Amino acid sequence: MTRAILTLNAGSSSLKLGLFDEALTPLATAHVDRLGAPEGSLKLKDADGVAMPVPHLGPDDFATHTLALRSALGAFRTDMPELEIIAIGHRIVHGGTDHAEPEKVTDVLMDHLERLNPFAPLHQPHNLAGVRAAIEAFPGVPNVACFDTAFHRGHPFVDDTYALPRHYYEKGVRRYGFHGLSYTYIDGVLAAEEPALRAGRVVIAHLGSGASICAVHDGQSIACTMGFSTLSGLPMGTRAGELDAGVVVYLMDQEKMNAEDITDLLFRRSGLIGMSGVSNDMRTLEASKNPHAKEAIDYFCHRVKREVASLAAAMGGMDALVFCGGVGENSSHVRAAVCEGLDWAGITLDETANLAHAREISTGRVAVRVIPTNEEVVIAQAAKGALHL
Repeated sequence: MTRAILTLNAGSSSLKLGLFDEALTPLATAHVDRLGAPEGSLKLKDADGVAMPVPHLGPDDFATHTLALRSALGAFRTDMPELEIIAIGHRIVHGGTDHAEPEKVTDVLMDHLERLNPFAPLHQPHNLAGVRAAIEAFPGVPNVACFDTAFHRGHPFVDDTYALPRHYYEKGVRRYGFHGLSYTYIDGVLAAEEPALRAGRVVIAHLGSGASICAVHDGQSIACTMGFSTLSGLPMGTRAGELDAGVVVYLMDQEKMNAEDITDLLFRRSGLIGMSGVSNDMRTLEASKNPHAKEAIDYFCHRVKREVASLAAAMGGMDALVFCGGVGENSSHVRAAVCEGLDWAGITLDETANLAHAREISTGRVAVRVIPTNEEVVIAQAAKGALHL
């Protein structure tokens, strides 16, 4: 019998799964893409990241989150016929103001999380659909919700509010911050391996298709570039990032765009893909000879550099800068461009170490680290905790 903890990250058209044993050692991962579409597909990888054979599946096998979950688990059982799921952890984008720790899923919690759908309409409903699919597939197995906003719940008021009439703040229009599971993992790595550094002022740059930066002082989130939504802050693969609200008013007034049009523009057709017209993938942009691709990269790095300095100011200085996420971990060019010109802040890079993607890539006063993040193991740890409640 293979007793396993399952992690789920459910999106609108995708479903990511991870399997861990009781010691939190990875067993396998699965990724369902284009969920609900005729071209839906499944990819499996073993514990070493090597592709595993996938049984023949048809479009109907990926029509819903429930069917996609069953299909992926059925594929897992090809190699692990006695697989037993003992706990399930879920990434939930929004926990609102009240959820600062992982929580066991109950009907009351689900009702509360559904009321947060308007705060994250592109993510929250699909996250909750994944929870329902797991409950249906594994009745009686504990499910745990892990919130991407939880890490930031201790923000100072000045980093939690907007300069709007106070009643909007009371209604929940405030800076929540996201990517909290990634920041939790990086903070845990520093606590275990470099506790003196972790006790100081750390700026963590989670740079990927979605991107944000967080200021962390002695394990406490001080400020984050993302705010009310996952749209704000840095430019991302398809998202605009920082934007004057007057632009939205202009689009509504002059371009006659409605909320749906603006959402599509700012979340899906902006960022790197919008600026470059080439791709939302940093690897493709770095390989491209299109001048617009270079301009998109330059803008991305410029905004990252500005936000690093801003977050350092929020803490009164900086002792460490950590790069994580797909771009942060794998693009030596982005890391070098971000750090260039920050010698005044104590940041200088070891060029050879940076090109080699070494963990320690700095020569200056501020420690610069490259640490691969792992949100799934944070979720698995929380789910494991439910077994002992």
